[in-house]
Amino acid sequence: MKALNRILLSGAATGAMLMAAAPAMAQDAAADAPLAQQDNANEIIVTAQKREQSLQDVPISMEVVSGQKLADFNSNDIKSVMNYTPNVFVQSTAGNDVIYIRGFGSPPANFAFDQSVSLYVDGVYAGRSRQAQAPFFDLQRVEVLRGPQGALFGKNTAAGAVSVVSAGPTSTPEGEFTALYNFDQKGVDVSGYVSGPISETLSARLAYKIVQQDGYIYNRATDHDDPEIRQQLARLTLKWEPSTDFDYMVKAEYANKDVIGGITVSSPLDSPQDPHTNRYLERSALGDEGTQTESVMLSGTGNIALGDYTLTSVTGYSWFNANIVNGFDQTIPNSGGAVTNNSVYNSFPERFDQFSQELRILSPTGRTFEFIAGVYYDHSNYRLDQLQGFDIEDLFGSPYFGRIDSRFKQKAESWSVFGQGTLNITDAFRAIGSLRYTHTSKDGSFASHLVYGPFAIRPISSAEGSISEGNVDPSITLQYDIARQVMLYATYGRGSKSGGFVSNTLGTTDATFTFEPERSTNYEAGIKSTLAGGAVVANLSVYKTQFKDLQVSVYQPASSSYLTGNAASATSKGIEGSLSLFPFRNFDITASGAYQDIKYDDYPGAACLASQPATCTPATNNLAGYSPAYTSKWTGSVTAHGRIEFANDLKLDITGVAAGRSKYFDSDDQSPIYGLQKGYVKLDLRVQLSDRDERWHLALVGKNLTNELTTGSAFRLPFPITSVSRAILYLEPARNISVEAGFKF
Repeated sequence: MKALNRILLSGAATGAMLMAAAPAMAQDAAADAPLAQQDNANEIIVTAQKREQSLQDVPISMEVVSGQKLADFNSNDIKSVMNYTPNVFVQSTAGNDVIYIRGFGSPPANFAFDQSVSLYVDGVYAGRSRQAQAPFFDLQRVEVLRGPQGALFGKNTAAGAVSVVSAGPTSTPEGEFTALYNFDQKGVDVSGYVSGPISETLSARLAYKIVQQDGYIYNRATDHDDPEIRQQLARLTLKWEPSTDFDYMVKAEYANKDVIGGITVSSPLDSPQDPHTNRYLERSALGDEGTQTESVMLSGTGNIALGDYTLTSVTGYSWFNANIVNGFDQTIPNSGGAVTNNSVYNSFPERFDQFSQELRILSPTGRTFEFIAGVYYDHSNYRLDQLQGFDIEDLFGSPYFGRIDSRFKQKAESWSVFGQGTLNITDAFRAIGSLRYTHTSKDGSFASHLVYGPFAIRPISSAEGSISEGNVDPSITLQYDIARQVMLYATYGRGSKSGGFVSNTLGTTDATFTFEPERSTNYEAGIKSTLAGGAVVANLSVYKTQFKDLQVSVYQPASSSYLTGNAASATSKGIEGSLSLFPFRNFDITASGAYQDIKYDDYPGAACLASQPATCTPATNNLAGYSPAYTSKWTGSVTAHGRIEFANDLKLDITGVAAGRSKYFDSDDQSPIYGLQKGYVKLDLRVQLSDRDERWHLALVGKNLTNELTTGSAFRLPFPITSVSRAILYLEPARNISVEAGFKF
C-alpha cells in the first residue's frame, strides 16, 4: 500500500509540475476548451478480437501501450511494458525473462516450459520467451490482455496474452532517424526507418536499431561494466494491394544480440536486500559470461474479400540460436572484499524453429449475428544443451573440478479449430460466445553424462516421453451499453496450456520427466466509459482467476536442484482500473492501478519455504494458503504529459512516469530476509524540444531517477557450491540519463 501511495504522490507531483506550466500553454482561446468538440479524439484502435475495434468497445481487461510511448523512454524489451500495465510483472533472470499476469506465469528454471502468458508478434505465436527479446522497436502498439484468452488467441494463453504490432508501410514517403547517448551506460542507441510507396500497388518500410552500451554493474575481476549490450535489429515490411479486395503484407525481421557479462551480485543471507553495483567474477571454463542470441521472424498476412466476408491468412516462421553462459558473483559480502575460490558455472545453448499457419473468416459487422471462425496449425523443434561445471575447493578435504552435460530435445505439433459468434440482441445488448479445441502432441528426450571429474556431483540419468492431449476452451460474454460510450460486461472463460517435459534438471528420469497440462478459469466483470466527449476515459474490472495443475519449477537450496511439476490449484482475485484525463489542450494524465490477492488452494509435494520449520520435507509439505513468489498486492503507474507552445514555432513536451509495486518475494523459497524485495516507485522523465511538426527534436531522458536498486529474482547459493553460503541477486538497471536527437523527413 505504501508503494501505491508513493506512486500516486509521485504522479501528483509530476502532474502539478506540468499543471504549473499550463498558463504558458494557453496561446489562444481554444487552448482551454474541453474535448467535447473533438469526440473520439483519444480513441485507441486495437485488434484484440481479430477485428479493428475501439479499445472501449472490447469486453476484456486490457492495456495498450503505444509504440511512441515506448520509444520515448528508449524501451528495448518486454520489461518496459510493465511500467504501464498493472498486474503485469516480468521476472529478470540469467536465463529467460518471464511474463506474469495476475500472478500467473511459467517460471524460468525449466527452459522447455511453454509460457502461460503467450506472446504474439504481428499475429504469429511466439512460444519461447527468448522470442520476446527482438521485436521491441519501430512498433505501432503493444496490447496486453489480462486473463485467459483461449478462444481467439488460442494456444497457451492460460494467464493472458501480449500482442506486439509493428509499424507498417505508409501511403506517402517518410522517414525518421534518432540517435541517443546514455551517459551512465556509456553508449549509443541508434534507430530509424524509411517508408512509402514503391509503385501504385506496392509499399515498403525498412526499420533498424543498433545498440552499443555498457552496463550498470562494475566487475572488479575484468575491469568491465556488466552487462554490456551489442545489438543489431532490422525489419523489412512489404505491403501489396493490387485491388480493394485483396492485400498481402510480408514482414521479415533479423536480430543479433550479444550481452557481455551478467546481472548477479552477492548479498548476505542474514540481512535484507541492499544490492550494490559491483561484483567480482572471472572468466569460467565455459567462456565469458553473457548471452548470444541470433533470431529470425517471418510473417505473411493476407486478406481477401469474399463478398461481404473477409478471409485472412497468417503464416509465420520463427528461428533462433542462442547461448547463455552463467556465472555467479564470487564476492563474499561483509568480508573485506575477499573472493571465494569456489564457483559453479553453466551454459545453455539453445536452438529453436517453428512454422505456423492460421486461416480465419470474418463476417461483416452491423448484422444481428456476426462471427469469426478459423483453423490453426504449428510445428516446432527445440534443442537445449546444459553444460554445468564446478570448481570447488575443500569438498571432502580435496579440490574437485568437474563438468556434467545434458541434452534435451523436443518435437511439438498442435492444431486447433475455433470460432466466436456475437448475437446483437438489441442495439445496446450483445451476447458473445466462443469455443476453441486444441490438440497437442510432443515427443521429448533427456540424457546427461559426466564429461570429466572424479565422480558425478549430480545424478546421471536419461528419460524419454510422449504427450498427446486435447483441450477445450470456451467463453461467454454479456455486453450492455447503459449509455452512449458507457459499456458494462461480464465474462466467463477458460484457458489451457499443454503439458511438457523437464528439460534441464539433472537426475531427471522417466518417472519425473513429464508434467500435466494446466487449466484456468476466469470470471470477470467490468465497465468501460468515455465521458465528456473523450475528455475522461475511465475503466474498471473485477476478476477471479483459478488455475488447476499449475506448472511450477522452484529451486531447492538443500539439494541444489529444481523441483518441477504441477501445483494442484491456485486462485487470484482482484480489481484493476485506469483513468485518463484530457482536461484541456496540450495536457493529459493517465493513472492505472491494481490490487490482487493470490493464494495456493492446494499444493502438496511443494518445495519447502525458508519460513517453514527445518523439519519440513517436500514429501509432506503443502503450501495451501501461501501466496506464490513474484506477486505484489498493489501495482500501479501514473503518466502525465504537458506541452508548452512558443510563438517562434517551437514546443516543449514534458512527460513524467511514476510506476511501482508493493513488496514481493523474489526467491523461490520466499525468504523474508534475502528473498524479499521491498515496495518501490521508479520515476522516469522526458523533456523534449522540437518544432511544431516534430521534424526535429532534442530530448533529455531520465530513467529510474531516484536510483531505486531493485532485484528481479534471488536465490541462496549453498555449500558445497560455495564455501560461504550467500544470496545471489539479479539486479535491475540503475539510474541512467540520456540525451537524444532526431529528425523526420
